[in-house]
Amino acid sequence: MKTQTTLRKTKLLATSLLLFFAAAGSLMAQGKQEAKNIVIVHGAFVDGSGWSGVYDQLKKAGYNVTIVQNPLTSLEDDVAATNRAIEAQDGPVILVGHSWGGVVITEAGNADKVVGLVYVAAFMPDAKQSAISLIQSGPQLPVNGILPPDKNGLLYFDKAKFRECFAPEQSVEKANFMADSQQPINVKSFLTPITTAAWKTKPTYAIVATADKSIHPDLERSMYKAANAKTIEIKGSHSLYISNPKAIADVILLASKGGK
Repeated sequence: MKTQTTLRKTKLLATSLLLFFAAAGSLMAQGKQEAKNIVIVHGAFVDGSGWSGVYDQLKKAGYNVTIVQNPLTSLEDDVAATNRAIEAQDGPVILVGHSWGGVVITEAGNADKVVGLVYVAAFMPDAKQSAISLIQSGPQLPVNGILPPDKNGLLYFDKAKFRECFAPEQSVEKANFMADSQQPINVKSFLTPITTAAWKTKPTYAIVATADKSIHPDLERSMYKAANAKTIEIKGSHSLYISNPKAIADVILLASKGGK
């Protein structure tokens, strides 16, 4: 009798453990799919308003979306602004960066709440690398649209080259507006290296803009390959997040669900 009782208890314990681990596995799987907070970091020379199309797509899908407005005064200031947005979320975060925003999310992405990164035609530096060192390491663009720093150390995008190099898919009127309302970036931002690259420990997705004339597409490919990022190529310019918001949103949704 004691042997039978012991066997029954052992079976009950084993069953309970199986149920527990099954439930835990289910919760873990659900947790991977519960990254319902998206934080988007814009690049240099623009603000977050261009992300309205992607924002609309993500909101329709039931996601909480926050657009960081970078001060563009230094890497530290932009990371601090992004960290504040991350801290304000109530759960796991997918962190998205465009262009210069890729440098920012590489550092800010080390926050505990960040469970995935998405680089959109963005710089992806390693530790001790800066935006300028990446630019100098890759193939050079046929046309450079960034002007030398002014007396205040600010970088502007040449208005005469803005549509050609940054937003060729936009109308002349819209590209002119973007050029005239551009937000300059302090040159020291491009010179500051990353300390810890978040993509080394976080699931990472990357989008190559195949017709990019602001960051060379081959530089994008080489950075993303070096980081072993899940890379998607999308036909478009540096402003493809404006012209093709659904395609960008689809990649972000894929990242939020841990897809391949």
